[in-house]
Amino acid sequence: MSVVLVGISHHQAPIELRERAALDSERAGELARRLAGGGAEAVCLSTCNRTELYLAAESGDEAERKAEAALLALEEELGPALYRLRDEAAALHLFRVAAGLDSMVPGEGEILGQVRAAHGAGAAGPILDRLFRHALHAGKKARTETAIGESPASVSSAAAALAEQVFGDLRGRTVLVVGAGETGELAVKSLVARGATIAFVANRTVERAEELTQRFGGTALALADVEHDLQHADVVLSSTASPGWVLTREQVERTLRDRRGRPLFLIDLAVPRDLDPAIHELDGCYLYDIDDLEAVVAETLAGRRREGERAETIVAAEADRFREWQASLDVVPAIASLRARAEEIRAAELERAKLSGPERRAAESVTTAVLNKLLHLPTIRMKQAAAAADGVIYADAVRHLFGLEDER
Repeated sequence: MSVVLVGISHHQAPIELRERAALDSERAGELARRLAGGGAEAVCLSTCNRTELYLAAESGDEAERKAEAALLALEEELGPALYRLRDEAAALHLFRVAAGLDSMVPGEGEILGQVRAAHGAGAAGPILDRLFRHALHAGKKARTETAIGESPASVSSAAAALAEQVFGDLRGRTVLVVGAGETGELAVKSLVARGATIAFVANRTVERAEELTQRFGGTALALADVEHDLQHADVVLSSTASPGWVLTREQVERTLRDRRGRPLFLIDLAVPRDLDPAIHELDGCYLYDIDDLEAVVAETLAGRRREGERAETIVAAEADRFREWQASLDVVPAIASLRARAEEIRAAELERAKLSGPERRAAESVTTAVLNKLLHLPTIRMKQAAAAADGVIYADAVRHLFGLEDER
């Protein structure tokens, strides 16, 4: 079985392209289940930074073609930005993703939960189940044993840092938060910690917005009321799952006269984007999307490079473990066939001897011990050979020498 990865990420694809292939958890799970079948396994990981398809199948080439076709069906212009990895390289990539090493914000905390959710929603069989469990273990270990997750450890905290850079001091600055999900809540915490005042929280379900305002202050709004209260905000931070614009250029433009020249700073963390990019063309409006956060992130890298190197060592070791396990799958059938053939011969010879009672039990014990000792070293050597990448040769030799070809 081959493990195949085909995907796009912030490394090669700008947000204008990524948002066209972004999937919510339900659609990602549906796509994975559609790709699975016929012995294949599939998991779709879609976040603000990436959309990736992981497949396990007998034919790696066929799995890669299916994954490519599925992504191009989402957006035909993805082709030049697609990357393709297999087996050990695919595993190492996923482990780096789970550890936050491949994120726009190194060490970000949200990605581990997103990997777990993708695994649970997908159509994983024994191969991808093992792969994703290893990835989750690698991600947890990297965070436990290194300081890779130190602040800012999320896109939300990086956004708050960017707002602070723009204003110099967030004390007394009022914030309108659009979207009360996990990303919005993290953004609220980061902004409040830097001195900002949460004036409004808007959400599709007002009850969820009220939960945040009870904890952090401000007034809860319905999404439809955002334009009305926009004039009172210094900062707008948006992170909804809306498929279209939450705020358009025309809506913001209508509020500018009431703002009387006060600048408006807008941060769009959503993929697909919430805020019309044309807002940036308006006088006094400064719009940043998730890709613009790279400059903030770059300032945090120097002090965390050593921790990143330690985390890289951890995920590389986990990738080696998965590679050895995957390679051992090539020799397991040969080992099982060899033991089955040996047991068949042992049982047949005992029957031919027509022993009974104590003699039969003694013969059973002795022959079983001889068989186990005889096969112990070949079993160990084949598993070691599998880890060294020539296990298939050993397995084929064993099948030929012992006449096991017909049992494959």
